[in-house]
Amino acid sequence: MVTEPVKLSAAEARILGALVEKEITTPDYYPLTLNALINASNQRSNREPVMDLDEDDTRQALHGLENKGLAGRARSADGRVTKYEHWLGEAFNFSRAETALICLLLLRGPQTPGELRGRTERMHRFEEISDVLAGLQKLMERDPSLVAVLPRQPGTKEARYAHLLSGPVESIPIPISAAPSPNIAVTTPEQDDRIAQLESIVSELQREIAELKRKFEDMFA
Repeated sequence: MVTEPVKLSAAEARILGALVEKEITTPDYYPLTLNALINASNQRSNREPVMDLDEDDTRQALHGLENKGLAGRARSADGRVTKYEHWLGEAFNFSRAETALICLLLLRGPQTPGELRGRTERMHRFEEISDVLAGLQKLMERDPSLVAVLPRQPGTKEARYAHLLSGPVESIPIPISAAPSPNIAVTTPEQDDRIAQLESIVSELQREIAELKRKFEDMFA
Protein backbone atom coordinates (compact mmCIF):
# COMPACT_ATOMS: atom_id res chain seq x y z
CA MET A 1 0.00 0.00 0.00
CA VAL A 2 1.19 3.52 -0.84
CA THR A 3 1.43 5.67 2.30
CA GLU A 4 3.51 8.58 1.00
CA PRO A 5 2.49 11.28 -1.53
CA VAL A 6 3.09 10.22 -5.14
CA LYS A 7 4.48 12.64 -7.72
CA LEU A 8 3.90 11.45 -11.28
CA SER A 9 5.22 13.15 -14.38
CA ALA A 10 2.72 13.93 -17.15
CA ALA A 11 3.93 10.88 -19.11
CA GLU A 12 3.70 8.61 -16.07
CA ALA A 13 0.16 9.80 -15.33
CA ARG A 14 -0.92 9.21 -18.95
CA ILE A 15 0.62 5.73 -19.13
CA LEU A 16 -0.82 4.68 -15.78
CA GLY A 17 -4.26 5.89 -16.82
CA ALA A 18 -4.02 4.09 -20.17
CA LEU A 19 -3.10 0.80 -18.49
CA VAL A 20 -6.02 1.07 -16.07
CA GLU A 21 -8.46 1.96 -18.85
CA LYS A 22 -7.40 -0.86 -21.16
CA GLU A 23 -7.53 -3.49 -18.43
CA ILE A 24 -11.21 -2.65 -17.89
CA THR A 25 -12.42 -1.84 -21.40
CA THR A 26 -10.35 -4.27 -23.53
CA PRO A 27 -9.32 -7.10 -21.17
CA ASP A 28 -8.59 -9.47 -24.08
CA TYR A 29 -5.66 -7.25 -25.10
CA TYR A 30 -4.33 -6.68 -21.58
CA PRO A 31 -1.54 -6.61 -20.38
CA LEU A 32 -0.30 -4.32 -23.16
CA THR A 33 2.74 -4.61 -25.38
CA LEU A 34 4.97 -1.56 -25.54
CA ASN A 35 3.60 -0.62 -28.96
CA ALA A 36 -0.01 -1.00 -27.79
CA LEU A 37 0.74 1.08 -24.71
CA ILE A 38 2.27 3.87 -26.80
CA ASN A 39 -0.81 3.90 -29.03
CA ALA A 40 -3.16 3.86 -26.03
CA SER A 41 -1.31 6.77 -24.44
CA ASN A 42 -1.32 8.82 -27.65
CA GLN A 43 -4.97 8.25 -28.59
CA ARG A 44 -6.73 11.18 -30.21
CA SER A 45 -9.96 10.35 -28.37
CA ASN A 46 -10.61 10.30 -24.61
CA ARG A 47 -7.33 12.10 -23.89
CA GLU A 48 -6.69 15.66 -22.74
CA PRO A 49 -4.27 16.91 -23.77
CA VAL A 50 -3.35 14.70 -26.72
CA MET A 51 0.25 13.58 -26.28
CA ASP A 52 2.92 12.26 -28.64
CA LEU A 53 5.02 9.91 -26.50
CA ASP A 54 7.71 7.91 -28.30
CA GLU A 55 9.34 4.66 -27.24
CA ASP A 56 12.02 6.33 -25.15
CA ASP A 57 9.44 8.50 -23.35
CA THR A 58 7.33 5.45 -22.62
CA ARG A 59 10.19 3.30 -21.36
CA GLN A 60 11.40 6.10 -19.09
CA ALA A 61 7.91 6.62 -17.69
CA LEU A 62 7.47 2.88 -17.12
CA HIS A 63 10.76 2.83 -15.24
CA GLY A 64 9.51 5.66 -13.03
CA LEU A 65 6.19 3.91 -12.39
CA GLU A 66 7.98 0.68 -11.52
CA ASN A 67 10.15 2.49 -8.98
CA LYS A 68 6.96 3.86 -7.42
CA GLY A 69 5.33 0.42 -7.34
CA LEU A 70 2.50 1.47 -9.67
CA ALA A 71 3.21 -0.35 -12.96
CA GLY A 72 5.79 -2.42 -14.78
CA ARG A 73 6.38 -5.65 -16.68
CA ALA A 74 3.49 -8.08 -16.40
CA ARG A 75 4.37 -10.65 -13.78
CA SER A 76 2.30 -13.47 -15.23
CA ALA A 77 2.71 -12.76 -18.96
CA ASP A 78 4.32 -15.46 -21.06
CA GLY A 79 5.65 -15.44 -24.61
CA ARG A 80 8.48 -13.62 -26.30
CA VAL A 81 6.92 -10.17 -26.26
CA THR A 82 7.23 -8.13 -23.07
CA LYS A 83 3.92 -6.78 -21.79
CA TYR A 84 3.08 -4.21 -19.16
CA GLU A 85 0.46 -3.91 -16.42
CA HIS A 86 -0.51 -1.53 -13.64
CA TRP A 87 -0.48 -2.33 -9.91
CA LEU A 88 -2.92 0.35 -8.81
CA GLY A 89 -5.04 -2.15 -6.91
CA GLU A 90 -2.10 -3.30 -4.81
CA ALA A 91 -0.94 0.26 -4.22
CA PHE A 92 -4.28 1.79 -3.17
CA ASN A 93 -6.90 -0.96 -2.85
CA PHE A 94 -9.42 1.12 -4.79
CA SER A 95 -13.07 0.19 -5.25
CA ARG A 96 -14.30 -0.12 -8.84
CA ALA A 97 -15.85 3.35 -8.57
CA GLU A 98 -12.65 4.91 -7.25
CA THR A 99 -10.61 3.20 -9.97
CA ALA A 100 -12.86 4.56 -12.71
CA LEU A 101 -12.72 8.10 -11.32
CA ILE A 102 -8.96 8.23 -10.82
CA CYS A 103 -8.44 6.69 -14.27
CA LEU A 104 -10.49 9.40 -15.99
CA LEU A 105 -8.76 12.14 -14.02
CA LEU A 106 -5.38 10.74 -15.06
CA LEU A 107 -6.40 10.57 -18.73
CA ARG A 108 -8.38 13.79 -19.12
CA GLY A 109 -7.37 16.10 -16.31
CA PRO A 110 -9.77 18.09 -14.09
CA GLN A 111 -13.44 17.40 -14.77
CA THR A 112 -16.85 18.11 -13.33
CA PRO A 113 -18.89 15.35 -11.64
CA GLY A 114 -21.22 15.39 -14.64
CA GLU A 115 -18.37 14.85 -17.07
CA LEU A 116 -16.98 12.05 -14.94
CA ARG A 117 -20.34 10.31 -14.76
CA GLY A 118 -20.75 10.34 -18.54
CA ARG A 119 -17.19 9.32 -19.36
CA THR A 120 -16.87 6.43 -16.90
CA GLU A 121 -19.82 4.54 -18.40
CA ARG A 122 -17.75 1.62 -19.72
CA MET A 123 -15.62 1.33 -16.60
CA HIS A 124 -18.24 1.80 -13.90
CA ARG A 125 -21.86 2.89 -14.03
CA PHE A 126 -22.75 5.70 -11.65
CA GLU A 127 -26.52 5.82 -11.27
CA GLU A 128 -26.61 9.35 -9.86
CA ILE A 129 -24.32 12.38 -9.63
CA SER A 130 -24.41 11.82 -5.87
CA ASP A 131 -22.64 8.48 -6.43
CA VAL A 132 -19.85 10.29 -8.31
CA LEU A 133 -19.55 12.84 -5.52
CA ALA A 134 -19.41 10.06 -2.92
CA GLY A 135 -16.55 8.39 -4.82
CA LEU A 136 -14.68 11.66 -5.14
CA GLN A 137 -15.18 12.33 -1.43
CA LYS A 138 -13.60 8.99 -0.56
CA LEU A 139 -10.58 9.83 -2.70
CA MET A 140 -10.33 13.24 -1.05
CA GLU A 141 -10.47 11.69 2.44
CA ARG A 142 -7.56 9.33 1.85
CA ASP A 143 -4.28 9.98 3.63
CA PRO A 144 -2.62 11.43 1.67
CA SER A 145 -5.53 12.88 -0.27
CA LEU A 146 -5.68 11.76 -3.92
CA VAL A 147 -8.25 14.24 -5.27
CA ALA A 148 -8.99 17.92 -4.72
CA VAL A 149 -11.81 20.23 -5.77
CA LEU A 150 -10.63 23.25 -7.74
CA PRO A 151 -11.91 26.81 -7.40
CA ARG A 152 -14.87 27.33 -9.68
CA GLN A 153 -13.95 29.08 -12.92
CA PRO A 154 -15.79 32.30 -13.83
CA GLY A 155 -18.84 31.57 -15.94
CA THR A 156 -19.03 27.87 -15.01
CA LYS A 157 -21.79 26.17 -13.04
CA GLU A 158 -19.88 23.19 -11.67
CA ALA A 159 -16.60 22.87 -9.84
CA ARG A 160 -13.93 20.63 -11.32
CA TYR A 161 -12.04 17.90 -9.52
CA ALA A 162 -8.40 16.98 -10.12
CA HIS A 163 -6.18 14.08 -9.04
CA LEU A 164 -3.19 14.83 -6.83
CA LEU A 165 -0.94 12.02 -8.06
CA SER A 166 1.13 14.63 -9.92
CA GLY A 167 1.23 17.06 -7.00
CA PRO A 168 -1.05 19.92 -5.88
CA VAL A 169 -3.29 21.57 -8.47
CA GLU A 170 -4.49 25.08 -7.65
CA SER A 171 -6.30 26.02 -10.84
CA ILE A 172 -6.49 25.08 -14.48
CA PRO A 173 -7.88 26.77 -17.61
CA ILE A 174 -11.15 25.42 -18.95
CA PRO A 175 -10.22 22.97 -21.74
CA ILE A 176 -11.09 23.93 -25.30
CA SER A 177 -13.18 20.79 -25.60
CA ALA A 178 -15.55 22.18 -22.97
CA ALA A 179 -16.76 24.74 -25.51
CA PRO A 180 -16.34 23.14 -28.95
CA SER A 181 -16.40 25.22 -32.09
CA PRO A 182 -19.41 24.70 -34.36
CA ASN A 183 -16.99 23.59 -37.08
CA ILE A 184 -15.51 20.79 -34.97
CA ALA A 185 -17.17 17.39 -35.06
CA VAL A 186 -18.16 16.26 -31.57
CA THR A 187 -18.32 12.55 -30.78
CA THR A 188 -20.35 10.85 -28.09
CA PRO A 189 -18.72 8.93 -25.22
CA GLU A 190 -19.83 5.67 -26.90
CA GLN A 191 -18.15 6.67 -30.17
CA ASP A 192 -15.00 7.71 -28.31
CA ASP A 193 -14.84 4.34 -26.58
CA ARG A 194 -15.36 2.51 -29.88
CA ILE A 195 -12.57 4.51 -31.53
CA ALA A 196 -10.25 3.79 -28.62
CA GLN A 197 -11.00 0.06 -28.82
CA LEU A 198 -10.37 -0.01 -32.57
CA GLU A 199 -7.07 1.83 -32.10
CA SER A 200 -5.98 -0.79 -29.59
CA ILE A 201 -6.96 -3.65 -31.92
CA VAL A 202 -5.10 -2.07 -34.84
CA SER A 203 -1.95 -1.61 -32.76
CA GLU A 204 -2.06 -5.27 -31.72
CA LEU A 205 -2.55 -6.41 -35.32
CA GLN A 206 0.42 -4.29 -36.37
CA ARG A 207 2.55 -5.99 -33.75
CA GLU A 208 1.44 -9.46 -34.90
CA ILE A 209 2.18 -8.61 -38.55
CA ALA A 210 5.64 -7.37 -37.59
CA GLU A 211 6.29 -10.59 -35.67
CA LEU A 212 5.15 -12.73 -38.63
CA LYS A 213 7.37 -10.70 -40.96
CA ARG A 214 10.35 -11.25 -38.67
CA LYS A 215 9.73 -15.02 -38.57
CA PHE A 216 9.37 -15.13 -42.34
CA GLU A 217 12.65 -13.29 -42.81
CA ASP A 218 14.39 -15.63 -40.35
CA MET A 219 13.24 -18.66 -42.36
CA PHE A 220 15.00 -17.40 -45.47
CA ALA A 221 17.99 -15.77 -43.85
